Amino acid sequence: MNIFRHEDRAIYFRDEGPRDGVALVFSNSLGTDMRVWDPLLPHLPKGYRILRYDTAGHGLSDLAGERRIEDDAADLAALMDHVGITRGFVIGLSVGGLIAQGLWKMRPDLIEGIIFCDTAHKIGTDAIWNDRIVAIAKGGMEAIGEPTLERWFTAAFREGDTAFPLWRSMLLRTPVDGYCDLGKAIRDADFTNDCSTMIARALCVCGADDGSTPPTLMRDFANKLPNATYAEIADCGHLPCIEQPENLAILLTKFIDKT
Repeated sequence: MNIFRHEDRAIYFRDEGPRDGVALVFSNSLGTDMRVWDPLLPHLPKGYRILRYDTAGHGLSDLAGERRIEDDAADLAALMDHVGITRGFVIGLSVGGLIAQGLWKMRPDLIEGIIFCDTAHKIGTDAIWNDRIVAIAKGGMEAIGEPTLERWFTAAFREGDTAFPLWRSMLLRTPVDGYCDLGKAIRDADFTNDCSTMIARALCVCGADDGSTPPTLMRDFANKLPNATYAEIADCGHLPCIEQPENLAILLTKFIDKT
């Protein structure tokens, strides 16, 4: 089991593939852990170096208390330094995309390119996040479970995919404090004024049926970035790595090869 200690906290990670391969660094979404990428990996070409980790307060990583997105970006930068990845492609899903933006501001030297999956420069409003945190405080993760899953997945996936109950369990078993701490960081994060300076090559991918960061929001984000292209995946909600992993792998691989 791979444990990295940063600021007296344990961060769980997996570093796989050839050390000299092109490095892909994955950052998961709120309410998930590194397993969210499992369906995607078999569709990627062999030879990549794959770094995944559990964001603070998620999966097997320690809680970190109330923090800013920049603190999570600092965790990722320290982890990349720890494993010796000096430059790579960062794939950020939802809040992982915010963390990627924080990493770019802090350590652009680490980034060869960014794949933004279903994210934005700012996600949600203060009222949305405050109401969600209050609901969880009163009723636990179950209080926000079904509405969240409806935003995450298409009806066809929720009703017909045999793995759907496992993804529901991943969300509902997320530590309450871990979810709320990261939710507050998302609430307070706003990279709108930084977009024009984010010159890294970027691919912005969005599920056509995403209920959390819809295509209109993500197209606006892509338009604000100097070197970004936008791609949309049909029949897909907020988590393309789960619902349409093969299509996401094709887009990701083409972007990396071109870059």
